[in-house]
Amino acid sequence: MLYCITTKLIAILTIGSFVQEISSEDIDALHRKIGLNVMRIRKEKGMTQLELALSIGLKSVGLISVAEIYHNKKHFNIEHIYKIANALGVEITDFFEGVELK
Repeated sequence: MLYCITTKLIAILTIGSFVQEISSEDIDALHRKIGLNVMRIRKEKGMTQLELALSIGLKSVGLISVAEIYHNKKHFNIEHIYKIANALGVEITDFFEGVELK
């Protein structure tokens, strides 16, 4: 029983130390890169921000315009990324091109 608890504690501590290695700057860079990739692919497909916004169920370009450039820490969430990938006819992984893991 003690072995099991110790093993779980070590796993938790290991996970905790891994999480601490990812800084808020790293997360900012991730969101920025995803936004820039969305913008690049959208432009390659010849789609406007308004067309993309409407195709994923939004009523205006507000989110698209700020999330593409990661303005005021506004970013796409996983639902947005899924819908955008479908609207643009690409794989979700295309938005992570150029993202480097630690």
